[in-house]
Amino acid sequence: MKPTRDISGLIEIMAALRHPETGCPWDIKQDFSSIKPYTIEEAYEVADAIERNDPEDLCDELGDLLLQVVFHSRMAEEENLFSFGDVVEAITRKMIRRHPHVFERSDADTPDKVKAQWADIKAEEKAERAARRARRGQSGGETSGALSGVPRALPALKEALKLQEAASRVGFDWGAAGPVLDKIEEEISELRAEMAIGRSDKAIGELGDVIFALANLARHLKADPEDALRSTNTKFRNRFSYVEQGLEKQGKTPRDATLDEMEALWQRAKGQV
Repeated sequence: MKPTRDISGLIEIMAALRHPETGCPWDIKQDFSSIKPYTIEEAYEVADAIERNDPEDLCDELGDLLLQVVFHSRMAEEENLFSFGDVVEAITRKMIRRHPHVFERSDADTPDKVKAQWADIKAEEKAERAARRARRGQSGGETSGALSGVPRALPALKEALKLQEAASRVGFDWGAAGPVLDKIEEEISELRAEMAIGRSDKAIGELGDVIFALANLARHLKADPEDALRSTNTKFRNRFSYVEQGLEKQGKTPRDATLDEMEALWQRAKGQV
């Protein structure tokens, strides 16, 4: 078997890896649950390549992510649930339906109108899924309400942002960033109070409130909190590396240095990286 630009080649490779007699022992033993963490990890690897502006790595990581889709589809096909072709058909149908302003006729001629139209169509699809599950006697774990469309499986920070966006669409929102900043200060005060009396369980709850409010501030600043934090993570990496390099010139490691020595280098790093 040789490398190919045809998706059918990748599907054939996965089928060979999963062959119960001649396949790979590791691939054969996997199931949806065991592969799930790798699927999430590959999505983050794609985000990292984008953040680093590395198109070569991005191409490679997108391939890894595509492999995850093929892997899940192959396992589903083995259980007669669905195939890769069904996945492709489902997403093409969804994209055509959600873009009537491109494929049919629609008055959605601005980004805001398109976003509102998208939300309306998703709500229709959700109602249809709920009806299908009801006919099959399945609940699907779905509830009604403005927040019901926000998946619980999202990373916590992303879930917070989606919850706030959903609440905002029905009018539960501050009109500007200023009041959100006041709310952050209020939550920090409550966190300080719980820490002062040593109630760690309550303090953790208040810490969550602070983070939730910070995510809300990011939304009002039209920023993705994940992107903002990732940028700070990169900055921390670079500055701490500067500290390590400075200590190395002195014949030291962070374990050998005092906090004051590292802080001095850190302040110098802030002006450099």
